Amino acid sequence: MSILKIARMGHPILGRSAAPVDDPGHPGIRRLIRDMIETMADAPGIGLAAPQVHVLIRLVIFHVPADRAEDAEEGADEAAEEVPLTVLINPVVEPLGDEIALAWEGCLSVPGLTGLVPRFTRIRYTGQSPDGRSIDRVAEGFHARVVQHECDHLDGVLYPMRMGDLSQLGFLDEMRLRAEADRDPEDEPPSEL
Repeated sequence: MSILKIARMGHPILGRSAAPVDDPGHPGIRRLIRDMIETMADAPGIGLAAPQVHVLIRLVIFHVPADRAEDAEEGADEAAEEVPLTVLINPVVEPLGDEIALAWEGCLSVPGLTGLVPRFTRIRYTGQSPDGRSIDRVAEGFHARVVQHECDHLDGVLYPMRMGDLSQLGFLDEMRLRAEADRDPEDEPPSEL
């Protein structure tokens, strides 16, 4: 296994659309998945898309740790559940409703920055697992946010491109100081995705 180099904002690969994966079980895909898992853990992050490691295919990995699952977005009726490591090949994301929430996001390809990003609060995502099984899940809150963020990478979209107010984009340390000065713990930006 290898730690892969993560493309940073400005690299042309991050602005391109990724190609579908024809054979999810191909040994090269399996090796890439192992390397992406190791790279994500080393970064550390909770999600990674193949284009972020310079491979232009429709593949994402993510997990939602228990402590982050509890970071329910404003308006959530119940606590979210931890999501184990998921490998999603050829994903399709469908919003379930019109409700959108703002929350802080970071990205391994946009290191050191964070911003308030609007996302659908409830989605359905489908795709394939590495063994070719179909995946069909409904996600809400932070889980839905992570999936949308990672799948955006497959279409050449970085989170700042989703922001409506760039005054809410800044360096993580500065935004934490700003939130501390405002004394509103809800405003504190999280660590990078």
